[in-house]
Amino acid sequence: MNDLLESYLSAVLRENEKINLTNIRDHSVARILHLEDSLAALDELNRAPEGLYGDLGSGGGFPGVPLAIASGRTTMLIDSVKKKMAVVGSIVQEIGLDQQISLYDKRIEELAQEKPAAFSVLTARALSSLPSLLELASPLLKQDGQLICLKAHTDEELERARTIEAQTGMRFIAKRSFYLSDNKSYREIIVFEKSSTPTTKLPRRIGLAQKKPLA
Repeated sequence: MNDLLESYLSAVLRENEKINLTNIRDHSVARILHLEDSLAALDELNRAPEGLYGDLGSGGGFPGVPLAIASGRTTMLIDSVKKKMAVVGSIVQEIGLDQQISLYDKRIEELAQEKPAAFSVLTARALSSLPSLLELASPLLKQDGQLICLKAHTDEELERARTIEAQTGMRFIAKRSFYLSDNKSYREIIVFEKSSTPTTKLPRRIGLAQKKPLA
């Protein structure tokens, strides 16, 4: 597993010279802020229901690829930036994970129309506010499926998200706070579960979840 993780990170940093996959250039820093940060959610991922795993706003493939490698789950990386997805896809193929990891390079709302209730678990790392994430994730998740959010300080966001639980059919179930091994990068992992049918018809029109969130 460690060899695959290192191979992926090295390939991302190599390709980063040609296309901006990450703002982090230093390998040792990237180990902490990409690999360690991604794998911090492994316990939550392993506790989620079995089935398809999707990484929303995957960007350079974090946390999706490290979590796919560590968990062995069938995984879909989801990001509408086609150039990034093409490069990440070529790296996934290069390291021999293309049978386990697929890619989707259109908007999350489009995927929800194509594959409603297809996912058992989703992750999102620094993609959007919690209310927006609940709205985007809900139509993709099966009943009892989970959304795992990797965030920084979120008290106010979490309060707003909890006001739209019924609208999105989602329910807050867990929060965990910690620092990475550099002892300065503070993180929170927040988990919601698809617990009921949303009272709002989802997905809404593309872009509304972020431009005009429900809360």
